[in-house]
Amino acid sequence: MTQTPELLASAVAAVGGTEREGQTRMAEAVSSALASGTHLLVQAGTGTGKSLAYLVPAIDHAVATGNRVVVSTATLALQAQIVDRDLPRLVRATSAQLGRKPSYAVLKGRRNYLCRHKLDGGYPDDGAGMLFDFGADQAGTRGGSAGGSRMEEEMQRVRSWVRTTESGDRDDLVPGVSDRTWAQVSVNSFDCLGSKCPAFEECFAELAKIKAHGADVVVTNHALLAIDAFGENAVLPEHDAVIVDEAHELRDRVTNALSASLTVSMIEHAASAVRRTGLVQEGVIALLETAGAAFGRALEAAEDGLVQRWPEALSAGVGQVRDAARQVSADLGSGTGAKNGETDADAGRQLARARILEVFEVAERMAEPSGNDVAWVSRSTFRERVTVSLVIAPLSVAGTMRTGIFEKATVVATSATLALGGRFDTVAGSLGLAGPEAPRYDAVDVGSPFDYARQGILYVAAHLPRPGRSGVGEQAFEELRGLLEASGGGALGLFSSKAAAQAAAEEMRARTDLPILLQGEDGLSSLVARFAADESACLFGTLSLWQGVDVPGPTNRLVVIDRIPFPRPDDPLVRARTESAQRAGANGFMSVSASHAALLMAQGAGRLVRAMGDRGVVAVLDERLRSARYAGFLLSSLPPMWRTDDPQAVRAALTRLRTAA
Repeated sequence: MTQTPELLASAVAAVGGTEREGQTRMAEAVSSALASGTHLLVQAGTGTGKSLAYLVPAIDHAVATGNRVVVSTATLALQAQIVDRDLPRLVRATSAQLGRKPSYAVLKGRRNYLCRHKLDGGYPDDGAGMLFDFGADQAGTRGGSAGGSRMEEEMQRVRSWVRTTESGDRDDLVPGVSDRTWAQVSVNSFDCLGSKCPAFEECFAELAKIKAHGADVVVTNHALLAIDAFGENAVLPEHDAVIVDEAHELRDRVTNALSASLTVSMIEHAASAVRRTGLVQEGVIALLETAGAAFGRALEAAEDGLVQRWPEALSAGVGQVRDAARQVSADLGSGTGAKNGETDADAGRQLARARILEVFEVAERMAEPSGNDVAWVSRSTFRERVTVSLVIAPLSVAGTMRTGIFEKATVVATSATLALGGRFDTVAGSLGLAGPEAPRYDAVDVGSPFDYARQGILYVAAHLPRPGRSGVGEQAFEELRGLLEASGGGALGLFSSKAAAQAAAEEMRARTDLPILLQGEDGLSSLVARFAADESACLFGTLSLWQGVDVPGPTNRLVVIDRIPFPRPDDPLVRARTESAQRAGANGFMSVSASHAALLMAQGAGRLVRAMGDRGVVAVLDERLRSARYAGFLLSSLPPMWRTDDPQAVRAALTRLRTAA
């Protein structure tokens, strides 16, 4: 692996770019890590060109050693950028120097691929997919027949598309279809019939796996990486290195993959699926339904939030569900099904197995939680229907990631936000790289090519009152109006809650003539496109805007953050992690809440400067960023912009930007 500098130069030239010091430093560090087998954390600021900085040494390593490299991302947007833009250019630019054409493939979860057998009617409709997915198609479901006609139109497009697609990948279907429609033509790994499926030889998901097994570089996502690392069956092909981009999201994605919930409706759907097979005696199914009802009564009576001491009725209900599901599963597995023509390849039986196995495994885990598990009761409302769930999740995934990911391969983890408070310790600890048994790792911050002190202003509205729990106040609304009018729009509003974003949008529509776009009123990609196309538009929203928007140029010249984005104090997992940190002698608030806020603040502020010519203001309407004891920690996590708390100076700067735009 001696070609990385030369390969990088060829790749940069191929994309029409120029060499950047940070990109070169990062490529060299990644190349060294892959060669030595030493884990690496790389903070690479916006504009570094980090995808090429890790893809070049990844391809170099794969070709030189014959060992596969996995690249994992958190978002579909970055995954698409790597597969559709970066890797094709890189392969064309470097094949001659490498002596052969390196290969690559993308691998997603099975649910992302169309199932031919299900499209052809090979699966019964058990109703569960409709129940869990219909909320995503709100416009189509309110009108009854209108919803049916929309779904019929989408199904016709899917049937036409399947005759021409080579991938079967949902993301290749343009225009796309609703979640409700896609649920009718796709299956998850539990429902899949595997090699017994009549359409196995033509299965899009299996063809993607075959292609991945022959590739030098496989691009996937954090959720699939977690499933591969911690599941019983390998999902990804053999590899000796993993590059994790958007690594600041890895812990939460792994936590989500290792979390589970149990509801009465899950139990009811499992019982219904089993009943339709005709393979289990009605009395045994009735035991499951009786256990589900007892569990439901106990769950309704339980208090919301963290379960620190299990109520006797809830504990007993979970145990009853576990025992009944075990019996149903055993009977379902031993049933012959001869009278109904059932075989192991029968989709109805497989659906029933998957439903009942999920109920059993979750109930078993809840009945005997590990010392690292925490549980809580959650209530959610959709269209006046309340769903009560019992949720279980790992308190920490550090040890799990250490054994499941870092001990199996060399890992390079990179992001623009890894050194919180100027140090890598917090992120390293969350990934399992801290403690006496942790593997060795190196860390490097390669900086950013941007001159933040000249390109950006960080303004803290220190004269405003401290934000209250009720949301944005009148003085903050007036401050926001003044900033928007000074900038003439061109503002991205990042709010701590959906209610705050909506309230701000309503107020600014009433107080200004600027076009105000609000997340939720249209698809996110459409809103971002409209925002980018109109220099007077403002886009307000919540979490997905904090981390996913890339709008370079004068359109985005003001980023407004309504308040420091601490997690909700009543979030059960946050509470449990805070208490755990305090028991270990650490500052629970700083370890959990402040670190969470620092990460989001850094991501949010990073929306402003996306290119060398960008100029603008990040305005924080929360005086705590100036006065609180933790302000220094948060500020040291942000890009080094010029700082001020002078409202007149900021409005004057925004006015100049507006006239120059």
